[in-house]
Amino acid sequence: MMYGILPIIAYLLGSIPSGLIIGKVFYKTDIREHGSGNLGATNTFRVLGVKAGLVVTFADILKGTLSAALPAIFHVDMHPLFVGLFAVLGHTYPLFAGFRGGKAVATSGGIMLFYQPLIFFLLVLTFFITLYFSKYVSLSSMVTSVVAMILTLFTKDWPLIVIVFFLAALIIYRHRANIERIKKKTEPKIKWL
Repeated sequence: MMYGILPIIAYLLGSIPSGLIIGKVFYKTDIREHGSGNLGATNTFRVLGVKAGLVVTFADILKGTLSAALPAIFHVDMHPLFVGLFAVLGHTYPLFAGFRGGKAVATSGGIMLFYQPLIFFLLVLTFFITLYFSKYVSLSSMVTSVVAMILTLFTKDWPLIVIVFFLAALIIYRHRANIERIKKKTEPKIKWL
């Protein structure tokens, strides 16, 4: 019975719209009506500031980590990556926010944090190095996705490779509008403090 319940729990966890909750409760702002209109951490940073952006980033990572941990918590013989994948789908297509969610980056990272912490920290490093030089959050997310695919090939862990390739493809697909803006040089850049 739990084999069917855990993916549902993971999807519901992923569906919790962190950016929407933080915006409405603490800032009286619906971030879907500002910036890119996206519910993810990047738009939260842009619309609500650094403090809110950090909270949403950690919350979105936690959704992935907690979901991947569900099989261990409930002592169910299911692959943590498979269960975690449903959290990413919930984050991207959230039940509680009209199926319009984030771009899957932080929650995917949360799965990796649980399953392969070393790769997670290498990916965080990749993200910030790319961000430092490009100043594009979207480009940094996509570059990090590609690096994730490359790194997982060295593990020879086929479930990890398959899930990461799927997540990377999803992340790049979700950034297709950003790719067009980067080409046109209209994509917003971050400003370092």
